[in-house]
Amino acid sequence: MADLKTILLGRIAQTGPMSLSDYMAECLLHPDHGYYATRDPLGAEGDFTTAPEISQMFGEMIGLCLAQSWLDQGRPAPFTLAEAGPGRGTLMADILRATRAVPGFTEAAEVHLIEASPTLRAKQRALLGDAPTWHDSITTLPEDQPLFFMANEFFDALPVRQFIRTGPAWSERMVGSENDSLAWGLGKPAPHPALVHRLEDTKDGDLIEFCPAAAPIIQAIGARIETHGGTALIIDYGDWRSLGDTLQALSAHEPVDPLDSPGMADLTTHVDFEALANATPSAHSRLTAQGVFLERLGITQRAQTLAARLSDAALESHIAAHRRLTHPHEMGNLFKVLALFPKGKPPPPGCET
Repeated sequence: MADLKTILLGRIAQTGPMSLSDYMAECLLHPDHGYYATRDPLGAEGDFTTAPEISQMFGEMIGLCLAQSWLDQGRPAPFTLAEAGPGRGTLMADILRATRAVPGFTEAAEVHLIEASPTLRAKQRALLGDAPTWHDSITTLPEDQPLFFMANEFFDALPVRQFIRTGPAWSERMVGSENDSLAWGLGKPAPHPALVHRLEDTKDGDLIEFCPAAAPIIQAIGARIETHGGTALIIDYGDWRSLGDTLQALSAHEPVDPLDSPGMADLTTHVDFEALANATPSAHSRLTAQGVFLERLGITQRAQTLAARLSDAALESHIAAHRRLTHPHEMGNLFKVLALFPKGKPPPPGCET
């Protein structure tokens, strides 16, 4: 069977250069060679580590935040408890464990996981059992009940298009071929209606990123929340508005060239949270640094409680995990939190309007 690089070079030879969005989709989701379709990418033996894998405290804080929002909205039952991109299922397992202390919450929750990877679905089933309902897309989540939703490092993996400004027009960055290797190129300058607002804050030569898939997903989530109630927590690395090339490829926790080994490395970009906020029909919070969000929820007090039971190497690892999640020079400022909630209702704990 041909490898993905050979397949992509053949496609380019037949139909011409492809957008970065198409390239990312093939690298991540190709059924035979896609990164997420063929492996468990998490942990020390994988290519990256997410917050739920660093410490149980992350999931505990998220679970109690969602539970308090559920209480604030009148304890609706039943409700959809959903996660997009749930990895090994660690975050959902921690959420369910932490919220068992909230009367009625887990009994009313119907767990749904949005996961495209067969490998990761198997990991999730091994941890969570057969109780969750799995989905390929957010659009198939239940439409007629409140939605309490979590997405941690989900939007950063959605394919993006990149454009470089040329006067009032934009040249799209494309993936083509050169000397039997994948290579970058540029399309012809042309106006782009979705990028008109970026003419006000960019200059010639600036590169911006645009994620076509993000707005429809947020619209679907926000519409369910606005109509039926609920809360969404979007946690990812990025900022209010993207500027510059943020594409990165990781393999064995080290950066690699995104074009070198398609399908063998994780590809991500920084999330443009302004685009998400503008797309939701619900209310949304201010963008909040992850460290601030977790501290408002009481992660330091929880860390101190857990530390009292630990010693030696286990204690040192625990302290390092707390620092990694919250410190401004680690994940604390790099990762941001955006909450969605119904208009007229309070934002979830840890977030402000």
